[in-house]
Amino acid sequence: MKYKRYFLTSESVTEGHPDKVCDLISDSILDECLKQDKESRVAVETLITGNKVIVAGEITTNAKLDIENIVRETLKKVGYDDEETTMDYRTCNVEQYIKKQSNDIAIGVDKGGAGDQGIMFGFACDETEEYMPYPISLAHKITNKLAEVRKNGEINYLRSDGKAQVTIEYVNDCPIRIDSILISAQHLENVDIPTMQKDLIEKVILPVIYPDMIDIETKFFINPTGRFVVGGAIGDTGLTGRKIICDTYGGIARHGGGAFSGKDPSKVDRSACYMARHIAKNVVANGMARRCEIQLSYGIGMEQPISLFIDCFGTNRIPEHFIIKAIKEKFDLTPEGIIEYLQLKNPIYSKTTNYGHFGRQGFSWENIIQI
Repeated sequence: MKYKRYFLTSESVTEGHPDKVCDLISDSILDECLKQDKESRVAVETLITGNKVIVAGEITTNAKLDIENIVRETLKKVGYDDEETTMDYRTCNVEQYIKKQSNDIAIGVDKGGAGDQGIMFGFACDETEEYMPYPISLAHKITNKLAEVRKNGEINYLRSDGKAQVTIEYVNDCPIRIDSILISAQHLENVDIPTMQKDLIEKVILPVIYPDMIDIETKFFINPTGRFVVGGAIGDTGLTGRKIICDTYGGIARHGGGAFSGKDPSKVDRSACYMARHIAKNVVANGMARRCEIQLSYGIGMEQPISLFIDCFGTNRIPEHFIIKAIKEKFDLTPEGIIEYLQLKNPIYSKTTNYGHFGRQGFSWENIIQI
């Protein structure tokens, strides 16, 4: 076998990152619509900057919404309570620009067609027990742990904004060691940086990694600039849909380009990506291949996908055309079929926002079945 050595890097962000705050606001509005009206059509974008929040988009629903209250409660939940360093949920200005869904779009969606055209990807591999690539799986574990030690007071000087970046060394397509871990964590003023570096290694990194994946050459970078006091919307503008690689596979697999958050399941940008992940995961879990990427494509207003493509990267144990045949026989890939199969009209979406839409239990598209 030809020796193949390379490095892959993935990034995750905490729930206080301004882009993720926008995703959570949009998904929280979607959830409130679906709680009251399962037939709601929602496409909501959020922008935050300074001490201002702008919510815009299209909503067609019978739900009675208090968008400003949803915004403020979401900001409070993620720890945006300081106008000097993040944003203050109590004093921020909230602007709304909401209209109804275009009738031209509704014509196709009402008869069961896709809410837009586009391409969607799903991916799975056997590198981790979650059937996710190792770099993004570990990056999510680190940012999730950052939030945990902040909320439980174990590290009481952390604030809500933060990022983690993980680089893994591969040999012959297998992860063999952690090359580096980078964490940028927002903190209170006057924190001793060497103490913070020690705390994050001991209380965040070491509890979530496998010890045999680090060695004497593994590098740890903690707040490389030495200071991260100003963050959130005060330090950076946030926008819905800017963390699509964090949301999916960390750059290891392809992405169709469409964001997830703030969109109801008639938008195949979201629902078809969930279905493609479900199929890819079950191809791997059923032993058909060690790696699998699925591509689906749809036309606006059309019920059936225009195309279905599979790539197992040479790891498949049976011919790919047989796998495609099994997929077509097993799954209804119309938008309505996907929504019904995955139960996507339930208000589940704010739970998907942080730490990846894939590789976490509790979501229907992560269920393992027999193909």
